[in-house]
Amino acid sequence: MKRIFTVIAMLSLALCAFSSDSLTVFYRIRLDMDIDKAAQRKVVTGLEKAMKAEADVVLLDLDTYGGAVDAADSIRSAILRYEKPVVAYVNMQAASAGALISIACDSIYMKTGSSIGAATVVDQSGNVMPDKYQSFMRGMMRSTAQAKGRNPEIAEAMVDTAGVLSLTPEEAVKVGYCEGIYESEVEVAEAVSGDNGFIIRNMKDDMTWIDRLIQFLLNPLLQSIFMMMIIGGIFVEIRTPGIGLPLVTAIVGALLYFAPAYVGHLAEHWEILMFVIGLILIGLEIFVIPGFGVCGISGIVIVVISLALAMVDNVEFHRWDGTFSLEPVLMPLGIVIISSAAAVFGSVWLVRKLYPTRTFDHIALRQEMKASEGFTGVVSGLESLVGETVEVFTDMRPSGKVKTADGRILEATLKFGGFASKGQTLKVLSAEQGRLYCDHD
Repeated sequence: MKRIFTVIAMLSLALCAFSSDSLTVFYRIRLDMDIDKAAQRKVVTGLEKAMKAEADVVLLDLDTYGGAVDAADSIRSAILRYEKPVVAYVNMQAASAGALISIACDSIYMKTGSSIGAATVVDQSGNVMPDKYQSFMRGMMRSTAQAKGRNPEIAEAMVDTAGVLSLTPEEAVKVGYCEGIYESEVEVAEAVSGDNGFIIRNMKDDMTWIDRLIQFLLNPLLQSIFMMMIIGGIFVEIRTPGIGLPLVTAIVGALLYFAPAYVGHLAEHWEILMFVIGLILIGLEIFVIPGFGVCGISGIVIVVISLALAMVDNVEFHRWDGTFSLEPVLMPLGIVIISSAAAVFGSVWLVRKLYPTRTFDHIALRQEMKASEGFTGVVSGLESLVGETVEVFTDMRPSGKVKTADGRILEATLKFGGFASKGQTLKVLSAEQGRLYCDHD
Protein backbone atom coordinates (compact mmCIF):
# COMPACT_ATOMS: atom_id res chain seq x y z
CA MET A 1 0.00 0.00 0.00
CA LYS A 2 2.83 2.33 0.86
CA ARG A 3 4.33 1.78 -2.60
CA ILE A 4 1.02 2.64 -4.25
CA PHE A 5 0.83 5.96 -2.36
CA THR A 6 4.44 6.67 -3.29
CA VAL A 7 3.77 6.05 -7.01
CA ILE A 8 0.65 8.25 -6.90
CA ALA A 9 2.59 11.04 -5.20
CA MET A 10 5.37 10.85 -7.79
CA LEU A 11 2.86 10.93 -10.67
CA SER A 12 1.14 13.93 -9.12
CA LEU A 13 4.42 15.77 -8.80
CA ALA A 14 5.29 14.90 -12.40
CA LEU A 15 1.91 16.14 -13.63
CA CYS A 16 2.30 19.35 -11.68
CA ALA A 17 5.76 19.87 -13.10
CA PHE A 18 4.39 19.20 -16.58
CA SER A 19 1.30 21.34 -16.17
CA SER A 20 -0.08 23.44 -18.99
CA ASP A 21 1.41 26.54 -17.38
CA SER A 22 4.88 25.34 -18.34
CA LEU A 23 3.95 24.46 -21.91
CA THR A 24 4.55 26.84 -24.84
CA VAL A 25 1.18 27.68 -26.38
CA PHE A 26 1.27 28.16 -30.17
CA TYR A 27 -1.61 29.79 -32.03
CA ARG A 28 -1.65 28.54 -35.63
CA ILE A 29 -3.02 30.72 -38.42
CA ARG A 30 -3.23 28.93 -41.76
CA LEU A 31 -2.82 31.39 -44.65
CA ASP A 32 -3.25 29.39 -47.86
CA MET A 33 -5.00 31.97 -50.04
CA ASP A 34 -4.34 35.00 -52.20
CA ILE A 35 -3.35 38.03 -50.16
CA ASP A 36 -6.39 40.30 -50.27
CA LYS A 37 -8.78 41.99 -47.84
CA ALA A 38 -10.14 38.62 -46.74
CA ALA A 39 -6.61 37.39 -45.97
CA GLN A 40 -5.85 40.66 -44.19
CA ARG A 41 -8.88 40.28 -41.93
CA LYS A 42 -8.03 36.62 -41.28
CA VAL A 43 -4.51 37.42 -40.05
CA VAL A 44 -5.53 40.50 -38.06
CA THR A 45 -8.41 38.61 -36.46
CA GLY A 46 -6.11 35.68 -35.77
CA LEU A 47 -3.62 37.92 -33.98
CA GLU A 48 -6.43 39.34 -31.86
CA LYS A 49 -7.66 35.85 -30.97
CA ALA A 50 -4.10 34.76 -30.16
CA MET A 51 -3.73 37.69 -27.78
CA LYS A 52 -7.03 36.88 -26.06
CA ALA A 53 -5.98 33.22 -25.77
CA GLU A 54 -2.70 34.38 -24.18
CA ALA A 55 -0.71 32.31 -26.67
CA ASP A 56 3.06 32.48 -26.31
CA VAL A 57 3.83 32.24 -30.02
CA VAL A 58 1.82 32.83 -33.21
CA LEU A 59 2.59 30.24 -35.88
CA LEU A 60 1.77 31.65 -39.33
CA ASP A 61 1.45 28.65 -41.67
CA LEU A 62 2.05 30.14 -45.13
CA ASP A 63 1.34 28.81 -48.61
CA THR A 64 0.59 31.69 -50.98
CA TYR A 65 1.69 33.05 -54.33
CA GLY A 66 1.02 36.62 -53.18
CA GLY A 67 -1.67 39.15 -53.98
CA ALA A 68 -2.54 42.78 -53.27
CA VAL A 69 0.30 44.97 -52.01
CA ASP A 70 -1.93 47.11 -49.78
CA ALA A 71 -3.35 44.06 -47.99
CA ALA A 72 0.15 42.58 -47.59
CA ASP A 73 1.40 45.88 -46.15
CA SER A 74 -1.42 45.88 -43.60
CA ILE A 75 -0.62 42.30 -42.56
CA ARG A 76 3.09 43.14 -42.36
CA SER A 77 2.38 46.14 -40.12
CA ALA A 78 0.06 44.13 -37.87
CA ILE A 79 2.78 41.50 -37.39
CA LEU A 80 5.47 44.10 -36.68
CA ARG A 81 3.24 45.68 -34.01
CA TYR A 82 2.35 42.37 -32.38
CA GLU A 83 3.88 42.19 -28.93
CA LYS A 84 4.70 38.46 -28.86
CA PRO A 85 6.84 36.33 -31.22
CA VAL A 86 5.39 35.48 -34.65
CA VAL A 87 6.92 32.50 -36.43
CA ALA A 88 6.49 31.98 -40.19
CA TYR A 89 6.39 28.44 -41.52
CA VAL A 90 6.70 28.44 -45.32
CA ASN A 91 4.63 25.41 -46.17
CA MET A 92 5.29 25.45 -49.58
CA GLN A 93 5.25 28.94 -51.11
CA ALA A 94 5.87 32.45 -49.81
CA ALA A 95 6.04 34.36 -53.08
CA SER A 96 5.64 38.08 -53.69
CA ALA A 97 3.40 39.49 -50.93
CA GLY A 98 3.93 36.21 -49.04
CA ALA A 99 7.65 36.93 -48.90
CA LEU A 100 7.01 40.37 -47.40
CA ILE A 101 4.78 38.84 -44.72
CA SER A 102 7.36 36.14 -43.93
CA ILE A 103 10.17 38.66 -43.52
CA ALA A 104 8.03 40.62 -41.04
CA CYS A 105 7.94 37.60 -38.71
CA ASP A 106 10.47 37.11 -35.93
CA SER A 107 11.73 33.83 -37.36
CA ILE A 108 11.22 31.85 -40.55
CA TYR A 109 11.11 28.07 -40.95
CA MET A 110 10.69 26.31 -44.28
CA LYS A 111 9.56 22.95 -45.59
CA THR A 112 11.69 20.85 -47.93
CA GLY A 113 10.91 21.87 -51.53
CA SER A 114 9.45 25.24 -50.55
CA SER A 115 10.62 28.67 -51.72
CA ILE A 116 10.52 32.31 -50.67
CA GLY A 117 10.97 35.46 -52.77
CA ALA A 118 9.91 36.76 -56.23
CA ALA A 119 8.29 39.92 -54.88
CA THR A 120 8.14 41.96 -58.10
CA VAL A 121 4.91 43.96 -58.34
CA VAL A 122 2.72 42.93 -61.30
CA ASP A 123 -0.79 43.79 -62.45
CA GLN A 124 -3.72 41.38 -62.71
CA SER A 125 -2.50 40.25 -66.14
CA GLY A 126 0.97 39.42 -64.83
CA ASN A 127 2.67 42.41 -66.46
CA VAL A 128 5.43 44.12 -64.48
CA MET A 129 4.24 47.43 -63.02
CA PRO A 130 6.19 50.73 -63.51
CA ASP A 131 9.31 51.35 -61.46
CA LYS A 132 7.56 53.61 -58.90
CA TYR A 133 5.57 50.57 -57.73
CA GLN A 134 8.75 48.47 -57.61
CA SER A 135 10.48 51.21 -55.63
CA PHE A 136 7.63 51.26 -53.12
CA MET A 137 7.85 47.46 -52.72
CA ARG A 138 11.64 47.53 -52.43
CA GLY A 139 11.38 50.13 -49.67
CA MET A 140 8.92 47.97 -47.71
CA MET A 141 11.04 44.84 -48.13
CA ARG A 142 14.22 46.67 -47.10
CA SER A 143 12.73 48.36 -44.03
CA THR A 144 11.02 45.14 -42.91
CA ALA A 145 14.26 43.15 -43.19
CA GLN A 146 16.12 45.82 -41.21
CA ALA A 147 13.44 45.78 -38.50
CA LYS A 148 14.03 42.05 -38.03
CA GLY A 149 17.83 42.15 -38.28
CA ARG A 150 18.03 40.51 -41.71
CA ASN A 151 20.17 41.53 -44.68
CA PRO A 152 18.13 44.28 -46.46
CA GLU A 153 19.99 43.79 -49.76
CA ILE A 154 18.65 40.25 -50.10
CA ALA A 155 15.10 41.41 -49.40
CA GLU A 156 15.49 44.19 -51.95
CA ALA A 157 16.87 41.73 -54.53
CA MET A 158 13.58 39.81 -54.33
CA VAL A 159 11.93 42.81 -56.05
CA ASP A 160 14.70 43.48 -58.60
CA THR A 161 13.06 43.26 -62.05
CA ALA A 162 16.44 42.58 -63.67
CA GLY A 163 16.84 39.30 -61.82
CA VAL A 164 14.20 38.39 -59.27
CA LEU A 165 15.59 36.45 -56.30
CA SER A 166 13.88 33.33 -54.96
CA LEU A 167 15.45 31.21 -52.23
CA THR A 168 15.25 27.49 -51.58
CA PRO A 169 15.27 26.38 -47.91
CA GLU A 170 18.97 25.59 -48.05
CA GLU A 171 19.80 28.94 -49.65
CA ALA A 172 17.59 30.78 -47.16
CA VAL A 173 19.37 29.11 -44.22
CA LYS A 174 22.74 30.08 -45.70
CA VAL A 175 21.89 33.79 -45.99
CA GLY A 176 20.08 34.00 -42.66
CA TYR A 177 16.51 34.08 -44.00
CA CYS A 178 15.54 30.72 -42.51
CA GLU A 179 16.15 29.34 -39.02
CA GLY A 180 15.57 25.71 -39.97
CA ILE A 181 14.04 23.17 -42.37
CA TYR A 182 11.18 21.09 -40.99
CA GLU A 183 8.44 18.95 -42.52
CA SER A 184 5.47 20.01 -40.39
CA GLU A 185 4.26 22.71 -38.05
CA VAL A 186 4.60 20.21 -35.20
CA GLU A 187 8.34 19.92 -35.83
CA VAL A 188 8.60 23.72 -35.94
CA ALA A 189 6.80 23.95 -32.57
CA GLU A 190 9.18 21.35 -31.11
CA ALA A 191 12.19 23.33 -32.32
CA VAL A 192 10.89 26.66 -30.98
CA SER A 193 9.64 25.38 -27.61
CA GLY A 194 12.75 23.28 -26.90
CA ASP A 195 12.42 21.15 -23.76
CA ASN A 196 9.35 22.99 -22.43
CA GLY A 197 6.78 21.06 -24.45
CA PHE A 198 4.03 22.74 -26.42
CA ILE A 199 0.36 22.98 -27.32
CA ILE A 200 -0.90 24.04 -30.76
CA ARG A 201 -4.23 25.84 -30.96
CA ASN A 202 -5.75 26.30 -34.41
CA MET A 203 -7.51 29.49 -35.38
CA LYS A 204 -10.11 27.58 -37.41
CA ASP A 205 -11.37 26.00 -34.19
CA ASP A 206 -12.14 29.48 -32.80
CA MET A 207 -13.90 30.76 -35.93
CA THR A 208 -17.64 31.35 -35.49
CA TRP A 209 -20.12 31.16 -38.37
CA ILE A 210 -20.22 34.96 -38.38
CA ASP A 211 -16.42 35.08 -38.81
CA ARG A 212 -16.68 32.64 -41.72
CA LEU A 213 -19.52 34.60 -43.33
CA ILE A 214 -17.62 37.90 -43.08
CA GLN A 215 -14.52 36.20 -44.45
CA PHE A 216 -16.56 34.95 -47.42
CA LEU A 217 -18.23 38.31 -48.13
CA LEU A 218 -14.86 40.13 -48.15
CA ASN A 219 -13.81 38.18 -51.26
CA PRO A 220 -12.70 40.82 -53.84
CA LEU A 221 -14.85 39.27 -56.57
CA LEU A 222 -17.95 39.48 -54.37
CA GLN A 223 -17.07 43.02 -53.32
CA SER A 224 -16.94 44.02 -57.00
CA ILE A 225 -20.34 42.41 -57.58
CA PHE A 226 -21.81 44.28 -54.61
CA MET A 227 -20.45 47.56 -56.01
CA MET A 228 -22.06 46.79 -59.36
CA MET A 229 -25.35 46.12 -57.57
CA ILE A 230 -25.12 49.51 -55.83
CA ILE A 231 -24.19 51.59 -58.89
CA GLY A 232 -26.35 49.63 -61.33
CA GLY A 233 -29.38 49.68 -59.04
CA ILE A 234 -29.13 53.43 -58.51
CA PHE A 235 -28.64 54.07 -62.23
CA VAL A 236 -31.65 51.98 -63.30
CA GLU A 237 -33.82 53.48 -60.54
CA ILE A 238 -32.99 56.99 -61.75
CA ARG A 239 -33.67 56.08 -65.36
CA THR A 240 -37.06 54.46 -64.69
CA PRO A 241 -40.14 55.93 -62.98
CA GLY A 242 -41.43 54.60 -59.69
CA ILE A 243 -39.66 52.63 -56.97
CA GLY A 244 -39.04 48.96 -57.56
CA LEU A 245 -36.49 46.15 -57.72
CA PRO A 246 -33.50 48.32 -58.77
CA LEU A 247 -33.65 50.32 -55.54
CA VAL A 248 -33.96 47.13 -53.48
CA THR A 249 -30.94 45.71 -55.36
CA ALA A 250 -28.90 48.83 -54.57
CA ILE A 251 -29.84 48.69 -50.87
CA VAL A 252 -28.97 44.98 -50.60
CA GLY A 253 -25.67 45.61 -52.42
CA ALA A 254 -24.80 48.45 -50.02
CA LEU A 255 -25.57 46.28 -46.97
CA LEU A 256 -23.49 43.37 -48.29
CA TYR A 257 -20.65 45.72 -49.20
CA PHE A 258 -20.41 47.86 -46.07
CA ALA A 259 -21.60 45.48 -43.31
CA PRO A 260 -18.72 42.94 -43.47
CA ALA A 261 -16.18 45.73 -44.00
CA TYR A 262 -17.54 47.60 -40.96
CA VAL A 263 -17.59 44.51 -38.74
CA GLY A 264 -14.13 43.56 -40.03
CA HIS A 265 -12.77 47.00 -39.01
CA LEU A 266 -12.05 47.91 -42.65
CA ALA A 267 -14.83 50.51 -42.99
CA GLU A 268 -15.59 53.18 -40.42
CA HIS A 269 -18.92 54.89 -39.71
CA TRP A 270 -17.73 58.12 -41.37
CA GLU A 271 -17.14 56.25 -44.65
CA ILE A 272 -20.72 54.96 -44.58
CA LEU A 273 -21.88 58.50 -43.78
CA MET A 274 -19.93 59.77 -46.80
CA PHE A 275 -21.74 57.24 -49.00
CA VAL A 276 -25.15 58.37 -47.71
CA ILE A 277 -24.26 62.06 -48.20
CA GLY A 278 -23.19 61.30 -51.77
CA LEU A 279 -26.53 59.62 -52.47
CA ILE A 280 -28.41 62.59 -50.98
CA LEU A 281 -26.49 65.04 -53.22
CA ILE A 282 -27.25 62.94 -56.30
CA GLY A 283 -30.92 62.78 -55.31
CA LEU A 284 -31.08 66.55 -54.82
CA GLU A 285 -29.50 67.15 -58.21
CA ILE A 286 -31.96 64.86 -59.97
CA PHE A 287 -35.22 65.61 -58.19
CA VAL A 288 -34.82 69.15 -56.81
CA ILE A 289 -32.18 71.16 -58.68
CA PRO A 290 -32.77 71.55 -62.44
CA GLY A 291 -30.01 70.36 -64.75
CA PHE A 292 -26.94 68.46 -63.59
CA GLY A 293 -24.07 70.42 -62.09
CA VAL A 294 -21.86 70.82 -59.03
CA CYS A 295 -24.23 69.05 -56.62
CA GLY A 296 -24.60 65.92 -58.75
CA ILE A 297 -20.92 65.70 -59.68
CA SER A 298 -19.93 66.16 -56.03
CA GLY A 299 -22.32 63.36 -55.05
CA ILE A 300 -20.83 60.96 -57.61
CA VAL A 301 -17.26 61.78 -56.48
CA ILE A 302 -18.17 61.29 -52.80
CA VAL A 303 -19.88 57.95 -53.50
CA VAL A 304 -16.86 56.66 -55.45
CA ILE A 305 -14.39 57.83 -52.77
CA SER A 306 -16.46 56.28 -49.95
CA LEU A 307 -16.60 52.92 -51.75
CA ALA A 308 -12.83 53.04 -52.31
CA LEU A 309 -11.98 54.05 -48.73
CA ALA A 310 -14.15 51.21 -47.41
CA MET A 311 -11.64 48.83 -49.04
CA VAL A 312 -8.63 50.49 -47.39
CA ASP A 313 -7.21 49.52 -44.03
CA ASN A 314 -7.95 52.68 -42.01
CA VAL A 315 -5.35 51.91 -39.35
CA GLU A 316 -2.55 51.92 -41.91
CA PHE A 317 -3.92 54.75 -44.04
CA HIS A 318 -4.14 57.16 -41.11
CA ARG A 319 -0.91 56.10 -39.42
CA TRP A 320 1.53 58.99 -39.80
CA ASP A 321 5.21 58.12 -39.96
CA GLY A 322 6.48 61.29 -41.62
CA THR A 323 5.58 60.17 -45.15
CA PHE A 324 2.35 60.00 -47.10
CA SER A 325 1.57 57.63 -49.94
CA LEU A 326 -1.53 57.13 -52.04
CA GLU A 327 -0.42 53.63 -53.05
CA PRO A 328 -2.88 51.86 -50.68
CA VAL A 329 -5.75 53.86 -52.21
CA LEU A 330 -4.95 53.54 -55.92
CA MET A 331 -5.96 49.90 -56.37
CA PRO A 332 -9.28 50.16 -54.46
CA LEU A 333 -10.09 53.34 -56.40
CA GLY A 334 -9.36 51.57 -59.68
CA ILE A 335 -11.58 48.63 -58.68
CA VAL A 336 -14.44 51.01 -57.82
CA ILE A 337 -14.14 52.93 -61.11
CA ILE A 338 -14.00 49.77 -63.22
CA SER A 339 -16.90 48.19 -61.33
CA SER A 340 -18.97 51.40 -61.62
CA ALA A 341 -18.36 51.63 -65.37
CA ALA A 342 -19.27 47.96 -65.80
CA ALA A 343 -22.43 48.48 -63.73
CA VAL A 344 -23.59 51.47 -65.81
CA PHE A 345 -22.96 49.81 -69.16
CA GLY A 346 -24.47 46.56 -67.92
CA SER A 347 -27.55 48.38 -66.64
CA VAL A 348 -28.08 50.17 -69.97
CA TRP A 349 -27.82 46.88 -71.84
CA LEU A 350 -30.15 45.12 -69.39
CA VAL A 351 -32.82 47.84 -69.53
CA ARG A 352 -32.78 47.86 -73.32
CA LYS A 353 -33.18 44.09 -73.41
CA LEU A 354 -35.90 43.88 -70.77
CA TYR A 355 -37.98 47.00 -71.51
CA PRO A 356 -39.90 45.52 -74.46
CA THR A 357 -40.77 42.40 -72.42
CA ARG A 358 -43.30 41.81 -69.65
CA THR A 359 -40.41 41.01 -67.28
CA PHE A 360 -39.70 44.75 -67.00
CA ASP A 361 -43.07 45.27 -65.27
CA HIS A 362 -41.70 43.29 -62.28
CA ILE A 363 -38.55 45.42 -62.11
CA ALA A 364 -39.81 49.00 -62.44
CA LEU A 365 -42.98 50.97 -63.07
CA ARG A 366 -43.74 51.27 -66.78
CA GLN A 367 -45.42 54.61 -67.40
CA GLU A 368 -45.83 56.76 -70.50
CA MET A 369 -46.50 60.45 -70.00
CA LYS A 370 -49.05 61.25 -72.70
CA ALA A 371 -50.08 64.74 -73.79
CA SER A 372 -53.74 63.63 -73.69
CA GLU A 373 -53.37 63.14 -69.94
CA GLY A 374 -51.99 66.63 -69.37
CA PHE A 375 -48.23 65.96 -69.52
CA THR A 376 -46.62 68.67 -71.64
CA GLY A 377 -43.20 70.05 -72.30
CA VAL A 378 -42.22 73.31 -73.97
CA VAL A 379 -44.58 73.63 -76.95
CA SER A 380 -43.88 75.94 -79.91
CA GLY A 381 -46.19 77.35 -82.57
CA LEU A 382 -48.98 78.39 -80.19
CA GLU A 383 -49.38 81.85 -81.74
CA SER A 384 -52.07 80.44 -84.04
CA LEU A 385 -54.33 79.95 -81.01
CA VAL A 386 -54.46 83.68 -80.16
CA GLY A 387 -58.10 84.77 -80.28
CA GLU A 388 -59.40 81.20 -80.03
CA THR A 389 -61.63 79.89 -77.24
CA VAL A 390 -60.31 77.13 -74.94
CA GLU A 391 -61.83 75.07 -72.14
CA VAL A 392 -60.38 75.02 -68.61
CA PHE A 393 -59.03 71.48 -68.07
CA THR A 394 -57.92 71.98 -64.44
CA ASP A 395 -58.82 74.69 -61.95
CA MET A 396 -56.67 77.78 -62.53
CA ARG A 397 -55.37 79.84 -59.54
CA PRO A 398 -54.33 81.66 -61.79
CA SER A 399 -52.31 78.97 -63.63
CA GLY A 400 -53.42 75.55 -64.76
CA LYS A 401 -54.20 73.63 -67.94
CA VAL A 402 -56.60 74.27 -70.77
CA LYS A 403 -57.97 72.09 -73.55
CA THR A 404 -58.01 73.36 -77.15
CA ALA A 405 -60.64 72.63 -79.77
CA ASP A 406 -58.39 70.00 -81.35
CA GLY A 407 -57.99 68.18 -78.00
CA ARG A 408 -54.52 69.36 -76.97
CA ILE A 409 -53.90 70.06 -73.27
CA LEU A 410 -51.62 73.05 -72.70
CA GLU A 411 -50.23 75.13 -69.85
CA ALA A 412 -52.08 78.40 -69.37
CA THR A 413 -52.27 81.39 -67.04
CA LEU A 414 -54.99 84.01 -66.44
CA LYS A 415 -53.28 87.14 -67.71
CA PHE A 416 -54.96 89.47 -65.23
CA GLY A 417 -55.08 87.01 -62.33
CA GLY A 418 -58.13 85.56 -60.69
CA PHE A 419 -59.68 82.09 -60.71
CA ALA A 420 -61.27 79.83 -63.33
CA SER A 421 -62.90 76.50 -62.56
CA LYS A 422 -62.81 73.37 -64.70
CA GLY A 423 -65.26 73.46 -67.60
CA GLN A 424 -65.31 77.23 -68.07
CA THR A 425 -64.32 78.77 -71.38
CA LEU A 426 -61.51 81.29 -71.80
CA LYS A 427 -60.19 83.41 -74.64
CA VAL A 428 -56.52 83.21 -75.60
CA LEU A 429 -54.96 86.68 -75.50
CA SER A 430 -51.30 85.78 -76.19
CA ALA A 431 -48.77 82.93 -76.30
CA GLU A 432 -45.23 83.17 -74.91
CA GLN A 433 -42.55 80.50 -74.23
CA GLY A 434 -44.93 77.57 -74.67
CA ARG A 435 -47.64 79.01 -72.39
CA LEU A 436 -51.05 80.53 -73.22
CA TYR A 437 -52.22 83.69 -71.49
CA CYS A 438 -56.02 83.86 -71.27
CA ASP A 439 -58.93 85.85 -69.87
CA HIS A 440 -62.58 85.14 -69.25
CA ASP A 441 -64.56 84.95 -72.48
